[in-house]
Amino acid sequence: MGKLEDAATPHPSRPPLGAHVSVAGGIANAIPRGEDLGCTAIQIFVKNANRWQGKAIDHDDAAKFRGAREESPIGPVVAHASYLINLGATDDTVLSRSRAALADELERCALVGVDGLVLHPGAHLGSGEEEGLERIAAVLDPILAAAPAGPRLLLENTAGQGTVVGYRLEHLERIVARLDHPQRVGVCLDTCHAFAAGYALHEESGYEEFWSEVDARLGLDRVGCLHLNDSLKPFASRRDRHAHIGEGEIGVELFARLLADPRLAEIPMVIETETGDDLEGHRKDLETLRRLAENGSS
Repeated sequence: MGKLEDAATPHPSRPPLGAHVSVAGGIANAIPRGEDLGCTAIQIFVKNANRWQGKAIDHDDAAKFRGAREESPIGPVVAHASYLINLGATDDTVLSRSRAALADELERCALVGVDGLVLHPGAHLGSGEEEGLERIAAVLDPILAAAPAGPRLLLENTAGQGTVVGYRLEHLERIVARLDHPQRVGVCLDTCHAFAAGYALHEESGYEEFWSEVDARLGLDRVGCLHLNDSLKPFASRRDRHAHIGEGEIGVELFARLLADPRLAEIPMVIETETGDDLEGHRKDLETLRRLAENGSS
């Protein structure tokens, strides 16, 4: 068995670990690309993330994706929603497009068999955080009611730039609490975003406080994915700039803790760092994380 196959073989104490991979040339291509990186979990886009409309997924392509995944060491697969979607928008046209885009992406995820769809909650654009959170929950309910069974919507915590909500755990808690279909919703927690928002994950006491708050406000069973990204910007900067693992302001100790935490052993952990030439950035970060999983931060 080759080196890459060894890397992809599930480890009894290692969480599913992977990267965001391209679907260029067809969605089924994401599986061999993930395998080449030694992934046991992947994140994909199910449409162009920077356009409102997207080419429909061919049913044959969806079947190929499902078949390739069944034969692969890759386990959990999540998708990331379009960056254009803003459920907190005050403009009726943007809000209408956001509703349609999210409903479409949930249908695509169900067709392909993706486990969850990661979504940035949105920005209030001056209307105020409380009104923005109310609007997001109100918009989500009918979308969730009509969505096909299968994929869970994973609200992602944010760094809190501008008028973006979701940078505090209580924001995610408030959205979920207002939903008529809370069972359809989980969360995706990003290390860079949490650090930039002022959660002291890089300190041992801050790490435990963060997970205690997650459990109290949302429940650990609602955590469907972790994004493992270092932060280019300082602690509590409210700036979302990813850095390679161990090359940013967070340091490697946090990632070693996450990988060794038995509470998180089954949660997929995905990097979103710069790919670099020939995916060397991803290869380097995944190798660092595998080393930390085996040896800790030493």
